Amino acid sequence: MPAHANRRRESARARRHQRLLPVALALTIGWPSLAAGQSTAPVSPGHVRLLRASDVDTMAVGDPGVRIAYGADSLQFGVLRLPGVTGKARVPLVIVIHGGCWTSSFATISNTSPLANALPRHGVATWNVEYRRADHPGGGWPGTFLDVARATDYVRTLARHHPIDTTRVVVAGHSAGGHLALWLAARPGLPASSPLATAGDRPLALRGVVSMGGIADLAEFAGRSRSGCSVGAVRLLGGEPAAFPERIAQGSPMAMLPLGVPSVHVAGDQDGIAPLAVREAFAAAATRAGDRATVDRVDRGHF
Repeated sequence: MPAHANRRRESARARRHQRLLPVALALTIGWPSLAAGQSTAPVSPGHVRLLRASDVDTMAVGDPGVRIAYGADSLQFGVLRLPGVTGKARVPLVIVIHGGCWTSSFATISNTSPLANALPRHGVATWNVEYRRADHPGGGWPGTFLDVARATDYVRTLARHHPIDTTRVVVAGHSAGGHLALWLAARPGLPASSPLATAGDRPLALRGVVSMGGIADLAEFAGRSRSGCSVGAVRLLGGEPAAFPERIAQGSPMAMLPLGVPSVHVAGDQDGIAPLAVREAFAAAATRAGDRATVDRVDRGHF
């Protein structure tokens, strides 16, 4: 098959997968208009290679959005995109968090830009967040966590200047960003003495979380191998999980259940980084803890 035909098929599949997130959001917080007429059925496999991070990075983004700083560091910023709004209407918001193994060499905010660009067409604003990773000065433990927490709470400031409904906010993340998204949902349960607890206003209330190939159990993930993304989890924690049980207790969503809000876990059936079985295990544990948690199985891999 010619290369250009392969690219067209990959792009079409990526667009189909993007449509799953509005469905997941609709199921999570009850927006029936988003779910109408859409299906989460897996697409047929075909004979194409799995999408890679670099493929997603090069997808077209029509709306560049507005870059807004939520802190003083050059990496403490987000990109806000808004749907068309008439009158005094306020719109729901999705906080979007990219992955990349919690380190700088794998992914940036560009990896979630196509998704953040797509959702406003469904009437949903997006706040696509950048943050310091474990290999950045000030990142890792606790800086990476505090960055996404600060970006989330900054939504209150955004809402003073933009038509955002702060009572309808969902956080969505991919891969390592899925871990941070789940952690943000669990954050209100942190003890006040935790280095991850933010001073000042209480955490912004979230209506739900969507984890796309997310890492929900840091201890399981860090112990799975000693190469690739698992090393990033060790760097995030500042060492081996066994050496920092209090960091697992306060930084791993699996150890922080219940989240207290519904969660949807989009899981690829060929995802070797975040296997479907591990997503199902987390959803089952969350359900036992009293949460509403579902797994949306999709065809193919991590991206």
